[in-house]
Amino acid sequence: MDAREPVRRTPAAEHEPRTAEHGPQAAEHEPRAAEHEPRAAGHGPQAAERDPRAAGPEHPSPEAHHTATRGATARNPVTWLGSPKFPDAARAALADTQLRRNLRNATTTIRGRRAEAVDELPDWEELRRAGEAIKEQVLHHLDTYLEQLEAAVTRRGGTVHWARDAAEANAVVRDLVGDAEEVVKVKSMTTAEIGLNEALAAAGVHAVETDLAELIVQLGDDRPSHILVPAIHRNRAEIREIFRAAGLEAESDDPRVLAEAARAHLRRKFLSCDVAISGANFAVADTGSVVVLESEGNGRMCLTLPRRLITVMGIEKVVPTWQDLEVFLQLLPRSSTAERMNPYTSVWTGVTPGDGPQEFHLVLLDNGRTATLADPEGRQALRCIRCSACLNVCPVYERTGGRSYGSVYPGPIGAIITPQLVDDPRDEQAASLPFASSLCGACFEVCPVRIDIPEVLTHLRAEVVRARGRDAESVAMAAAAWVFASPRRYAAAQKLGSLARFLARDGRLSRLPGPGAAWTSSRDAPVPAREPFREWWRKNRG
Repeated sequence: MDAREPVRRTPAAEHEPRTAEHGPQAAEHEPRAAEHEPRAAGHGPQAAERDPRAAGPEHPSPEAHHTATRGATARNPVTWLGSPKFPDAARAALADTQLRRNLRNATTTIRGRRAEAVDELPDWEELRRAGEAIKEQVLHHLDTYLEQLEAAVTRRGGTVHWARDAAEANAVVRDLVGDAEEVVKVKSMTTAEIGLNEALAAAGVHAVETDLAELIVQLGDDRPSHILVPAIHRNRAEIREIFRAAGLEAESDDPRVLAEAARAHLRRKFLSCDVAISGANFAVADTGSVVVLESEGNGRMCLTLPRRLITVMGIEKVVPTWQDLEVFLQLLPRSSTAERMNPYTSVWTGVTPGDGPQEFHLVLLDNGRTATLADPEGRQALRCIRCSACLNVCPVYERTGGRSYGSVYPGPIGAIITPQLVDDPRDEQAASLPFASSLCGACFEVCPVRIDIPEVLTHLRAEVVRARGRDAESVAMAAAAWVFASPRRYAAAQKLGSLARFLARDGRLSRLPGPGAAWTSSRDAPVPAREPFREWWRKNRG
């Protein structure tokens, strides 16, 4: 097949998901992955010409996959340069009692409100399955839908740009900004992922964050710690001090006073900037429409007042039709802000003469997504709709906060997205993230598109172990497996372990020698029984 031709779908794959009913029929839309696997989306219709992976094996082995892609591009800015590994960062966060208090109060409130919003819908589980099915359908035919989206946007007067990685995307946006010295931005995880603000600053362009929480983070020269509420780690008093230091007058730390100070500051920016930059929650392939959901109205201002609009969107955000979008317009607000619908749902389709921006540019970003798509287990992370529900129920996140993850994407979803976008098992910081979980499964229970995060975490842990090769831990695990494989060896090990009783003080093992010291430095070890159960059973019941 000519690589420039769109993939022709097999008859088995021609049934598109149209899930307005959201009932048991949603099961009909389950994709048949074995019947039609996706061509890698790549970077436009000529993907296979520009990226050899697009025409290669659809599901390479993890080893071949990493060998083929490692080191092909510069460092992915999805992780923060200089960030420590998660265990080290988490240890420091645990010592901050105010941070833990802020996080606990916020996540407890959000969890409760989300539960109430979800309980209002008797068909919530059917909605989740419908969302899962639509996303899987998109991933299985991603190249087709992207080409359809490109054609629709172009027909309506927009321009589509394809970016292989962060460097390409930043270069495209810098060129499109032109001679503007300041731009306004809608909250966007994708632009944060590529480090766009920093890239623009290096070119002499100041990007003004217009989302209130993002503005707080920007003015405080801070880093976000939550997908939905970037400043969740800050309380009202801290925010007032940040505003005061930045020259924004707030007479008190009352939320209404703080919001009014931010509003006055941003209003001047909205009215003076000719260029706006946004992300996108969804894009409808059928019509070329781009959708942003938000709660403050800042997005509506950015998407209507400036003359030029630049949207940066991950290639996985496309949905086939408006009927499919309907499903996510119910799933996302209840899962994120615990609302029946978002206060502001903005949709734009190309350029309308005399109304709104007169230039529209859509930058479609890969940045590791094609490589993730090639992993049959890890690819489900691309279903994510950035609702942050998994963060709000995660016991690890609640205690360590988002900055401990050292990534634009924190929490459970960040622990599976970040390592795959980085795509380098030698990156110790990213490789530590799959272990930042207790595997309790709470994240899967609340995910609106049913991403099995614990399953992906264990898959990525296995990849990290394979890439690491034999070290002290793997040798210890191999030795344990050898002991457990033989009843005789296991019994001998039990007897040997009982000698640890002599190290106990007051019935506790508070200090073990050698590798055991890592355990007892933070907790007591159980004292072995005087007589193993197996021995007791042999004497009394054998």
